[in-house]
Amino acid sequence: MDLEGIKKLNDWVQESDNIVFFGGAGVSTESGIPDFRSVDGLYNQKWAWPPEEILSRSFFERNPEEYYRFHREKLVIEGVEPNRAHRKLAELEAAGKLRAVVTQNIDGLHQAAGSKNVLELHGSILRAYCSRCRKPYPADLINHGTGVPRCGCGGVIRPDIVLYEEPLDQDIMEEAVHCISRAEVLIVGGTSLNVYPAAGLIRYYRGHRLALVNLGATPYDSYADLVIHEKIGEVFSRIAV
Repeated sequence: MDLEGIKKLNDWVQESDNIVFFGGAGVSTESGIPDFRSVDGLYNQKWAWPPEEILSRSFFERNPEEYYRFHREKLVIEGVEPNRAHRKLAELEAAGKLRAVVTQNIDGLHQAAGSKNVLELHGSILRAYCSRCRKPYPADLINHGTGVPRCGCGGVIRPDIVLYEEPLDQDIMEEAVHCISRAEVLIVGGTSLNVYPAAGLIRYYRGHRLALVNLGATPYDSYADLVIHEKIGEVFSRIAV
């Protein structure tokens, strides 16, 4: 355990009321949600098509039946609860120290833990809408139904997530850039920083207290002011509010 690094991070947290957290799949693995790119992650499991192809817009449009089979089997994880990292971030926000959570995750666990200002770069599996008329629908229809859900207009109902070949929401991106560029402390956790354009957001940080908390190395380790290669839940459990 990197106790020296954790103490330094804790000191930064205690001294600041302008913290932004930017996280990825590793934040939710402690809750039982598999990540995407590790050895046992979603992208290394065998399907008739690569997961990256199944999770693309063109695949969804030409083969919604197979998309929904994959969606319900692999993206919907029952009984998950926020973990130590989610809860600590919510506590830091409630204490007036954390300004925003910028997340690549689609699981809604930050909100379930109590975080209010959550910027979901890749959308949420907990929302759905018609791909034709954009009428909103309960997520239960796509996550727990059978077959391909359809709107009254005939359009296919889809999850409110960003598929491959789709741009990120410009308003959310702009708000993320705004928060990160003005942060005093930026904590990046549970992300390999290999997925763009999301990973590029780190370049907008202008401060000198950039902490990377991730089990493995990232392309930005040399760019950071503090690097902690530990489980994020373990690290955050040692951070005081």
